[in-house]
Amino acid sequence: MAKIDELIKSDVALGVALGIGAAAAAAFLLPAVRPVARTVLKSGILCLEKGRELVAEAGETFEDILAEVKAELAAERLNVESAEQVMEAASEPVKPNA
Repeated sequence: MAKIDELIKSDVALGVALGIGAAAAAAFLLPAVRPVARTVLKSGILCLEKGRELVAEAGETFEDILAEVKAELAAERLNVESAEQVMEAASEPVKPNA
């Protein structure tokens, strides 16, 4: 009887017992856990897609602001009243010098 008590108290025996217990519990719980796991994965995928959309929109907004700032800087360099005038001047065809 003393050897059984020593075996139970050892870490190896405890690890084996826990492993067998976990395997037995998984056999019973796996069918119940599967729908929850699917729901969690589905939610994760939807969140990932929404995050990608938000990052894309933020990138577009940043590019718009950057273009506006560049136009304002160009207007300041040319001593023009508004950035719209710079944009108009940029869209006009260049006239060659005679």
